[in-house]
Amino acid sequence: MKLLYPTSLALDVESLKGFAPSLHPYDVRQPIPDELTDAEIMITWCNSGDNLKDAAKKCKNLKWIQSLAAGPNDVLNAGFDKSVTVTTGSGLHDHTVAEHTLALLLNAARKFYEMRDYQLQGKWPQHLGGPQPDRPKGKFTSLRGANVTVWGFGNIAKTLTPHLLSLGANVRGIARSSGIRNGIEVYGEDKIGELLGETDALVMILPGSEATKHVLNKERLGMLPDHAWIVNVGRGTSIDEEALADALDAGKIGGAALDVFQKEPLPEGSRFWKTPNTIISPHAAGGRPQGSEELIAYNLRRFCAGQELKNVI
Repeated sequence: MKLLYPTSLALDVESLKGFAPSLHPYDVRQPIPDELTDAEIMITWCNSGDNLKDAAKKCKNLKWIQSLAAGPNDVLNAGFDKSVTVTTGSGLHDHTVAEHTLALLLNAARKFYEMRDYQLQGKWPQHLGGPQPDRPKGKFTSLRGANVTVWGFGNIAKTLTPHLLSLGANVRGIARSSGIRNGIEVYGEDKIGELLGETDALVMILPGSEATKHVLNKERLGMLPDHAWIVNVGRGTSIDEEALADALDAGKIGGAALDVFQKEPLPEGSRFWKTPNTIISPHAAGGRPQGSEELIAYNLRRFCAGQELKNVI
């Protein structure tokens, strides 16, 4: 059995040697070397599109691809045979994305982004300091007492929620199916309008698919209170960016903290560079998978035993 592992991540390969007899590193930016095209297993992380297309064309013995990304759209769009099992890195990014999301929410509420702007000008923003009203109605100034709606209530949301609750936020979720998850009331998508109207901060952690494309559109943006903030750490395609930029420019929402965009890197001509109350984060929420070796080893054991793998798409 030949396993290909990427050099784009510092993996503890020694911990995997007991599960696969033949481990081979490969460059995720270059074509697959001819001597490796007979591999049965391929681990992917930050592969270029050309690398994956080359692998799909030449690696005809592949039986399983373990992506370390939570959403491996790059692998799914590369043209691999449908017989190849693809597993995701779901769970590897829960803590890093949750931490980043919390940071963006606090940045928005406490206006650190605005303070930084004044700092760069050498000015003291008196209106942001000194005596302040405590959680004035119709503004998002604190997580305590804030209504935070998490759209896409999966593993990341379950990791994020305890931190929000500890700071006093009221948390509700939106998902394809309703129910109680980790003590949080999660509503179906038929309740979106009702929930958005009562939201101080909307956290979006949706995967990228046709089903989620532009789900936050002009109509739904209009359902949010004019002080509400949007935090997107899922996929850029889930938001109609023109509609969001229009809402920001018109002051119809409080602001947006965006870690993902439809096109990345964000083009120089993007409106978001200049829209008011906008925090741009360069797809930095994840990018540091934690527990990769454990997931790979777990799935390797099951693969060798002919058992169902974890995180199969």
